[in-house]
Amino acid sequence: MGKKILLADDEEVIRLLVRTTIEREDYELLEAKDGEEALAIVRAEHPDLVLLDVGMPKLDGFAVAQAIKSDPRTRDTIVVMLTAHGREIDRDQGLQLGADLYFTKPFSPLQLLRTLRELLGSE
Repeated sequence: MGKKILLADDEEVIRLLVRTTIEREDYELLEAKDGEEALAIVRAEHPDLVLLDVGMPKLDGFAVAQAIKSDPRTRDTIVVMLTAHGREIDRDQGLQLGADLYFTKPFSPLQLLRTLRELLGSE
């Protein structure tokens, strides 16, 4: 298996879309349905990249991004916000909390795939 990607989103349809988008790539996809689960997986599995929805139960994506980037063991993890929260204030907050990139829904699966390849050095 190649690089590990964690997808944290409470919407099954988004997880299915991302899973379908990257299934032919050499990535190991981990999934979480809420922020607490996402953080537990990050700490246990040390994925190379995390795709985070902002509006998740238990811990929102902003809190998860901040926790990832403030922990010396996980701060090098690439964090990409993948969210419907597309206002500039949301984007700024995500980037200030350490997100490396901010993708808004709806998104182009092909653009997401290109971005993943660029960020993970597989292109």
